[in-house]
Amino acid sequence: MSEFALSALAATRALRALFEPTPLQRNDHLSARFGAEIWLKREDLTPVRSYKLRGAFTAMRKLRESDPEASHFVCASAGNHAQGVAFACRHFGVKGTIFMPVTTPQQKIDKTKTFGGDAIEIVLTGDYFDDTLAAAQEFCAKAGAHFLAPFDDPSVIEGQASVGVEILDQMGEAPDLVILPVGGGGLAAGVTGYLRATAPATEFRFVEPLGGASLTAAVAAGHPVTLDHVNSFVDGAAVARIGARPFAELGWVTPEMIHLAPEDRICITMLEMLNVEGIVLEPAGAMSIDILPELAEEIRGKRVVCITSGGNFDFERLPEVRERAQRYSGLKKYFILRLPQRPGALRDFLEMLGPDDDIARFEYLKKSARNFGSVLIGIETKRAENFTELFAKLDAEGFIWRDITEDETLAEFLI
Repeated sequence: MSEFALSALAATRALRALFEPTPLQRNDHLSARFGAEIWLKREDLTPVRSYKLRGAFTAMRKLRESDPEASHFVCASAGNHAQGVAFACRHFGVKGTIFMPVTTPQQKIDKTKTFGGDAIEIVLTGDYFDDTLAAAQEFCAKAGAHFLAPFDDPSVIEGQASVGVEILDQMGEAPDLVILPVGGGGLAAGVTGYLRATAPATEFRFVEPLGGASLTAAVAAGHPVTLDHVNSFVDGAAVARIGARPFAELGWVTPEMIHLAPEDRICITMLEMLNVEGIVLEPAGAMSIDILPELAEEIRGKRVVCITSGGNFDFERLPEVRERAQRYSGLKKYFILRLPQRPGALRDFLEMLGPDDDIARFEYLKKSARNFGSVLIGIETKRAENFTELFAKLDAEGFIWRDITEDETLAEFLI
């Protein structure tokens, strides 16, 4: 057994002081849908509802073993890593200073406080994470504390490898395929590092958010690169640059192994798992399930493990998730209609709507001419095909309209 595999086993044993292995559950709904054995490794069920506790605890434990006087730890995070560090600080009875952006939702701040209790102090600084990170590192140097990186650290990678240890122990035999979400790369590096050493026949697929494909960019370039722009919706995996250490462990990954999940499509998966299975997943936690349709032919008859990496979802975001899902499914559209300023014009438009069409938004924008006015209209329907029929009626009656559903610039200002 490799040295890394032995370290992963040791990390797993040490974690039992905090929590029992997270469940590995066969999901009947997904198994029937894809004609395969689909198992979910429920990292959304750790004490902090994400796998991040594993890496934070392991890194802190090893630092304290090498330096028994280590008593002050610092991190920068707006989410799951912060909660993992806070929980570990309380467990070890050490001081933690956690830097979070000023824009961090109050729910995440409160959860971090709950997990850390009196052991931690939260510092809100910076509008953007880069500013928060710089402030945390500067403070750490001045205070002589230990900085806990979220993924670019060998001890963190060892801790995340415990997910792979548990999968093999719980399943009793190697799965055919493991699907891993990727952000900074710590989880992917850890799990694949262990399983490649102990279950060499297991294959892997990696999934990144479409708006944060840092592994894809690194594989193409042969080294980590910084993305010019990152879509922050999948906040648990929206990383502009994959970690250098994780990528060094993932140098064998080929482009064909990586799949990209559109942010709006992930919303459909989140709602399906919530409504059908009663499982609450954050966007990053749903990614491994989201790409199953793309792999349908490949996985038929196989034993597949999807790692659901986190369930820290703020239900205040549910309307946004539903909106994104509807738009991606083609069940909701926004368009600008040039409406004649004459009696009966609005009635003429309303009579074109079908029995399944519902007006979700109606707003006069301005009069574009003496006899016409621009109207912003949002329509929800039950079948995407209904819009084809509606737009054909509009054209036949001579209405001038423009679909702005996929127009990011207009949608940002108008919707």
